[in-house]
Amino acid sequence: MSLLVVGLSHRSAPVSVLERASLSADAQIKLLQDTLAAEPATEAAVLATCNRIELYADVDKFHAGVAELSTLLAQHSGVGLEELTPYLYVHYEDRAVHHLFSVACGLDSMVVGEGQILGQIKDALALGQELHTAGRLINDLFQQSLRVGKRAHSETGIDRAGQSLVTFGLEQLADGADVEEWAADKRVLVIGAGSMSSLAATTLARLRVRELVIANRTLDRAERLAAALGEPGGVTARAVTMDGLADELTRADAVVSCTGATGLVLTAESIAAALAVAPSAPDAGAGDSLRAPDGSLVARLAAAAARDGRVADKSVAGTSFGDTGVSNTGTDATLSGRGSAPDPAGLEYSARPAIEDTPEGRADSELADACPVGLNDRHADEAAQHAAWVDNAGRTIRTASGTRTTRANGDVRIALLDLAMPRDIDGAVHRLAGVRLVDIESLAEASADAPMAADVDQVRRIVSDEVAAFGAAQRAAHITPTVIALRTMAADVVAGEMARLEGRLTGLDEKQRAEINQTVRRVVDKLLHAPTVRVKQLASEPGGAGYADALRTLFDLDPETVASVSRADMNDPNRGRV
Repeated sequence: MSLLVVGLSHRSAPVSVLERASLSADAQIKLLQDTLAAEPATEAAVLATCNRIELYADVDKFHAGVAELSTLLAQHSGVGLEELTPYLYVHYEDRAVHHLFSVACGLDSMVVGEGQILGQIKDALALGQELHTAGRLINDLFQQSLRVGKRAHSETGIDRAGQSLVTFGLEQLADGADVEEWAADKRVLVIGAGSMSSLAATTLARLRVRELVIANRTLDRAERLAAALGEPGGVTARAVTMDGLADELTRADAVVSCTGATGLVLTAESIAAALAVAPSAPDAGAGDSLRAPDGSLVARLAAAAARDGRVADKSVAGTSFGDTGVSNTGTDATLSGRGSAPDPAGLEYSARPAIEDTPEGRADSELADACPVGLNDRHADEAAQHAAWVDNAGRTIRTASGTRTTRANGDVRIALLDLAMPRDIDGAVHRLAGVRLVDIESLAEASADAPMAADVDQVRRIVSDEVAAFGAAQRAAHITPTVIALRTMAADVVAGEMARLEGRLTGLDEKQRAEINQTVRRVVDKLLHAPTVRVKQLASEPGGAGYADALRTLFDLDPETVASVSRADMNDPNRGRV
């Protein structure tokens, strides 16, 4: 066995590197094909998840294999080899087996004990089989890793040590509250309909959320998932296209996103726009409307103000800004404010001292800081639809009628769970007031503090035992074709000698011939039994690979005969299928 794995994961690389080095489905296929075309590798499989990329291969040269696999990972991940190399790890032979078995048991997961990795290992093997890159070693290795993972979950309490990434992420969104109670009144938007998003939607349906919306690029797939979850007795579920995201965001209490997109699915500006047009507080002025088209001036103001540490939205009655002393004469309006700030939305800020040194005056002055120069009548009409503004600490909502309501600090208006790699949601949204973001990076930090279950030690013992058994089986299997070839050669010798004997002893009857034939074969079998059994035992021990070569040399076995036995075994249609 010359198994080699080269990879990187959340344990070896920062999230910023992992998300840049992620592999699309097409990239995984090309990586496998190129690995087989490379000289050192004879078979390969790739395991790519949201927090790991690993390339497994059977190689004939260790150093050449490491160099080639590292180069291929860099080429197909889009991260330069020099930048990628410090984060790569390498495991060889038994250490490589130990690594995959640990991964299959959830010991190497971000959330210890999570079981979703088993499905991902199965998918990796299926891809290798489909592309014919998985040979004897990869088939045996991945099949056994699945069995080891299932054994760990069935024989120990490793499930108590952790959950799936989805469940753990939802717990982080709940922020200490009971997840079922947290989810009960939530409208949740799930973006994507792949394996991870489907798991998230299924989990949310089990938690009985108030409403579940599935958004996907392919509507049919989203509709099938929504229909399955919304069957009689299920949750209220519906499907939308990605074009409907902006509208759904204004209604959602929580969002879970995991797509295969290479760019951001939700930007800070889109979240800020959704917050700006969300329904006003229950005790806001009657008739106040906070809805506006995505991309409106107020949405841009919200995004800009959020980047500057505020979320602000000012209603405009007619052509004036209330008691700020700012008027609009049909041309550009001049706004008062204290200080200036850079504007990522492309707007400019004016600055002059506050007009009135009172709480109300200071508040209005702070609000004016977030308003742009050049507010014309059209912009004023647009902004007039928005009745409230909220300061960054979440303290005050001011409506057009002048009424105020107070919110508790840290009030979460929308909770976001990003399980994609690379990320779907702009990390800058955490600066928006009323937004809670949980992503792969924050999950890694949270799981690092999670207590390890006592069952983890038992799983580690299972892994160690299984690694030893797998290594022995592989080493024994390596010599099996040679032993079979030896016995085949012996049978051919017996057949040849019996044919010669029959030519010389023509007077023998059938019973006599059978007796002689059986006696000769019994002698050969007895002579070969002890050495072949012993050589299998020796070959199963560490360093026993050389016994096969010794047998081939001692008995002058034809290498092609040995190879043909191996090919016949690999062509067995029932061997190594998932």
